[in-house]
Amino acid sequence: MTASVVMWSDELLKYDLGDHPLDPVRVELTIALARELGLLSRPGVSVRPPVPATDAELLRVHRRDYLDAVRVAPDDPFFRGYGLNTPDNPVFDHMHEISALVAGATLAAARAVWSGEALRAVNVSGGLHHAMAARASGFCVYNDPAVAIADLLESGATRIGYVDIDVHHGDGVQEIFANDARVLTVSLHESPLSLFPGTGFAQEVGGPDAFGSAVNVALPAGTGDPGWMRAFHAVVPSVLRAFRPEIVVLQAGADSHRRDPLANLRLSVDGQRAAQLAVRALADELCGGKLVATGGGGYALMQVVPRTWTHLLAMVTGEPLNPATLTPPGWRSLAHKRFPHEDVPLRLTDDEVVAFEPWQPGVSADPLDRAILATRQAVFPYYGLDPQDVRD
Repeated sequence: MTASVVMWSDELLKYDLGDHPLDPVRVELTIALARELGLLSRPGVSVRPPVPATDAELLRVHRRDYLDAVRVAPDDPFFRGYGLNTPDNPVFDHMHEISALVAGATLAAARAVWSGEALRAVNVSGGLHHAMAARASGFCVYNDPAVAIADLLESGATRIGYVDIDVHHGDGVQEIFANDARVLTVSLHESPLSLFPGTGFAQEVGGPDAFGSAVNVALPAGTGDPGWMRAFHAVVPSVLRAFRPEIVVLQAGADSHRRDPLANLRLSVDGQRAAQLAVRALADELCGGKLVATGGGGYALMQVVPRTWTHLLAMVTGEPLNPATLTPPGWRSLAHKRFPHEDVPLRLTDDEVVAFEPWQPGVSADPLDRAILATRQAVFPYYGLDPQDVRD
């Protein structure tokens, strides 16, 4: 069995919204950094170019009229509707083909893991979790995690655990599978009271045929590494262990970082690395390590995203990288060329020691602990768990 699959082709850089926060340079610099550090040439790693998802594969998630709109919108400067041709979701050349390619990359990653061909697989260009069945949203045209999950269901999976650590609520994936008890969507995100998309409250627990299938931890603005990790460990292991997934899908957005210009959490690269490793440990424990990972948001394009997702690529392809690892001179040169007026990171760390105090019921009434309790009270009873019991 191949140890891991990395889906990559320079064609994925053509998911380019123009003068826009979602700049593909962040993915270019990620792959360049991972390559220079030898991650893509580790033993057992297969780097594969994707092929576009077919209409039939996209239609498991998206509506036919929406696919038609995505195809025609770039040729009509006056096109309106379906969330397209807006400041968030401007149209671009070959939008359908390139968006289908991103979806096809995550689809192939999921198939490699589900078939047993690989233990883990990753598409750092993916994670477009806001796209709805018939609407572009939040920079996302086709919802590649949802397309991959729908394919896993078609292939016989009965319990899929989706964990979303992007700073924004994973609303598209949650909505698409809200009434499907076979899919558990878990999202840790900044509170919808202060951030797009305005959803992801603790009380959103799934549709009438799947109560408990949606788990939302709405974190107060300003939450940093210790609080984020406390919230994760107070909720995610318990619900995943109760759900018993056959495979885990991770959306690893990097926009929870304190330098991100579009959000208000305060994580470090070290905290994001710890979060990724915590998800991998749960996949190892619960489903034999079967893990599919994607990128997601992240708008500190050179300072943060390449380092965070290089840790993601290391986690998928084998041993984690030492946070103190130096960035190679060749990568620094490329990063300086792309961003001549910014300081280039010298190491893969923000020099933070990631430690946290475990959540305890009734100990603190601060906003973070209230958010944790709200999620536990909303969801835990569906799994026979006591919201006040700190044991898993």
